Amino acid sequence: MDEIHALNPLKGRGAASNATGRFEREKRISVDDGWRHEEGEEDLPPLRTSVTLDKSRTIIARNSSPDVPFDRSINPYRGCEHGCVYCFARPTHAFLGLSPGLDFETRLFAKPDAADLLARALRKPGYRCRVMALGTNTDPYQPIDRRMKITRAVLEVLEAFGHPVGIVTKSALILRDADILARMAERRLARAFVSLTTLDSGLARKMEPRAPTPGRRLEAISGLAEAGVPVGVMTAPMIPGLNDHELEDLLTAAVGAGATSAGFVLLRLPLEIEDLFSEWLSVHAPARAQRVLNLMREARGGKLYDSTFGERMKGRGPYAKLIQQRFDRASARLGFKRDAFALDTSLFRPPPAPGDQLSLL
Repeated sequence: MDEIHALNPLKGRGAASNATGRFEREKRISVDDGWRHEEGEEDLPPLRTSVTLDKSRTIIARNSSPDVPFDRSINPYRGCEHGCVYCFARPTHAFLGLSPGLDFETRLFAKPDAADLLARALRKPGYRCRVMALGTNTDPYQPIDRRMKITRAVLEVLEAFGHPVGIVTKSALILRDADILARMAERRLARAFVSLTTLDSGLARKMEPRAPTPGRRLEAISGLAEAGVPVGVMTAPMIPGLNDHELEDLLTAAVGAGATSAGFVLLRLPLEIEDLFSEWLSVHAPARAQRVLNLMREARGGKLYDSTFGERMKGRGPYAKLIQQRFDRASARLGFKRDAFALDTSLFRPPPAPGDQLSLL
């Protein structure tokens, strides 16, 4: 998307539009006909969040990507109210016949049976334990988990089974479950990463409108560290020309809060996100828009996105290499260690199920 069109921002929302998904036969677009803002006319009512119960019959997702250090994951929710405009999970809403734009952050799907489905899966005779990733697609601690507590129920199952888990979140709500995570960490069964994108609260409010502030995320790192939970920081995504100048400051703030490991990911713009992010730039950073997009092309071999394994997370070319070098040098200077806390898969034992006959030995 080379041409950038002006749109109106929606308060508290990341996406600026709600275009139909790629699988729909008809395309829906929004056009300002000039009548909307006539004198005396009220604005449209706020866009409310709806939650639908997802009755999936399985809960563990599998992957074989060489770019990620896990082969299985759990996502208690589809869609995410945090509204991060850059979220690489947005295109998954198209599989539901919904828009990766505003629908993704307002039409959520919750999996209330997640814990029961997980327990059943872990009891299957052929199951082999490896680290379970939690929050790889959408945030397990997004606002609706405050009342639904699906993520806590999942953690209770993993603790009971002695199953290791790695968590990625940008929410301080994770501190609610610090008791479980601390007990699991004592057995080398849990570690967490907190995503920190910027220290600029103004930029965060526009880019991640319903996610906790940068300060609250640093508090989450501190709280987890104090509870004895190994915690790292994900400086993700790094966006050339927008927040990449903060890389060293983000790592410094995180280590000061108690993080012991770190990672970064270059901004990814697959499928519909390319247009959504370009729209966001036209609304919130019009003066920088073309520079940001040009730098992204420089780091992606002339394209805005390249899905090639081995390159999609870090990019290629001089600009991508420079970000990698800066990250490596800052990490070494600050004492971050890679794989400093390996999780233990040898403790996995399915506990007796109700009605099971007790062993004589």
